[in-house]
Amino acid sequence: MKLLLVEDNPQMRATLQRALERQGMAVVTCDDGLQALALWRSTRPDAVLLDLSLPGQDGLEVLAQARAAGLRTPVIILTARGTVGDRILGLNTGADDYLAKPFDLDELEARVRALVRRAGSSSVAEPVAPPAPVGGLYVDTGSGAVYHHNQPMELAPRELALLRALLARPGQAITKEKLFELVFPGESDVQYEAIEVVVYRLRKKLADTGVQLVTLRGLGYLLKAPA
Repeated sequence: MKLLLVEDNPQMRATLQRALERQGMAVVTCDDGLQALALWRSTRPDAVLLDLSLPGQDGLEVLAQARAAGLRTPVIILTARGTVGDRILGLNTGADDYLAKPFDLDELEARVRALVRRAGSSSVAEPVAPPAPVGGLYVDTGSGAVYHHNQPMELAPRELALLRALLARPGQAITKEKLFELVFPGESDVQYEAIEVVVYRLRKKLADTGVQLVTLRGLGYLLKAPA
């Protein structure tokens, strides 16, 4: 069984690697969110152990990109963010299980084996087809960048996170609460209204594409392709 362990704390990473390897598992490690997705693709693990507070890119963003790219590898989130809201956010983003630090190593091993069994013990599931483009807008599954008719869009990180979330569910409204969680993961000091600022800026950048970022009162936001 091959695992990808994404953890930036050197001591925690080394401890987990030793413990899991003693149980006969092959463990590939990564300490940076920006490198995690590429390593995920190249190593084809049976399961991913993913910390959330990572340098370079938050673990939830890594997970969202992986799921949008069709990677269905079982994922256990390992994090010190142990509130109910954090667990719900992680599971809604695509995690299969959640362990709050500190945790028991035997329990971690048992959960890993149970997840892999449920997934059929395959190295990686066959990727699902990416969502259809919306008015020529699509996410490049390799880089995570958004393109409009093969031209990359120049977007700030939060604008990119918002647009990717909307493109992952074409034709479906996403609530403001859900978008806030995806655009500002773990940022408790950010005002809730900040998502409206990101929406406003993204609308301006979408103006030349013909794609509309529509507000549906009481439901959230969705992308609408030009008629």
